[in-house]
Amino acid sequence: MAIPYELEDFLEMLSAERGASENTIEAYRRDIEQFWQICKKQTPQEIGKEDISEYLKFLKKQNYATRSANRKLSAIREYFRFLYTEKEIKIIPTAHISGPKPERALPHYLTTEEIQKLLTTAEERPEEKWQRIYVMLKLMYACGLRVSELVSLPENCINYDKKQILVKGKGSKERLIPIADSAIKAIHQYSLIRDNYLPKGRKSQWLFPSYAASGHFTRNAFYEDLKELAILSGISPQKVTPHVLRHSFATHLLNHGADLRSVQKMLGHSSIGTTEIYTHVANERLIELVKAHHPLHQKKP
Repeated sequence: MAIPYELEDFLEMLSAERGASENTIEAYRRDIEQFWQICKKQTPQEIGKEDISEYLKFLKKQNYATRSANRKLSAIREYFRFLYTEKEIKIIPTAHISGPKPERALPHYLTTEEIQKLLTTAEERPEEKWQRIYVMLKLMYACGLRVSELVSLPENCINYDKKQILVKGKGSKERLIPIADSAIKAIHQYSLIRDNYLPKGRKSQWLFPSYAASGHFTRNAFYEDLKELAILSGISPQKVTPHVLRHSFATHLLNHGADLRSVQKMLGHSSIGTTEIYTHVANERLIELVKAHHPLHQKKP
């Protein structure tokens, strides 16, 4: 079908008034021409919201990526806004139409075997720095802490009798998190050598003080040590980050029957919707287990 002449006016405006590059102009041209081919209307005045909706449905059926679909919608939105400004149309058909929302990526997490490999490697290294990393790693995985929460823990945050840790999270909100016995033991042993990480005679309020400065161990230093530990453990360093440890904590709890509200409280999420992403990971795991072990999924001999 013939493309309305207003398209050339629009592209000329992009070039003259906005200084759009040739590649940008060609991208706009392709997107708008595709729209006209799909909507099968003759003039811009005939286009309504239902035509825009049908076009988005077409993109979805054709398995366009969310980013690509939103880019195409943005192109035709600019086009019809131009036509409205030029008084070619009386309403903008793209008004109040939202593009497809990007699918939320499932959080990456480590297996329990990979977590144990990291812990064992750190514990068995002779260098003193790895004893601190061992404790930090164990505490982070045991309690699902954010890295900023971990490095800024005060020395008096542990209640050894109740086996709890007091954490100050986002917005200075405090929460109590139970600690596993093995983590309590590791922290107690670390406390006996904690002063080794300080210059002689200097005191610090932090559980993990910095040797070089008066503050606490930095998140960047922990991040770098974690990457090095991954390499020593034979695990891809791309897989191991502080946030992945937090994801692992939540995912493993749900996989072993913890309820969502409890996990939300321990993670310090203000909305349970944020925590619900981990249920998708747990469901993926259940699907894998069914496929691997259910008789109906087994291949016939």
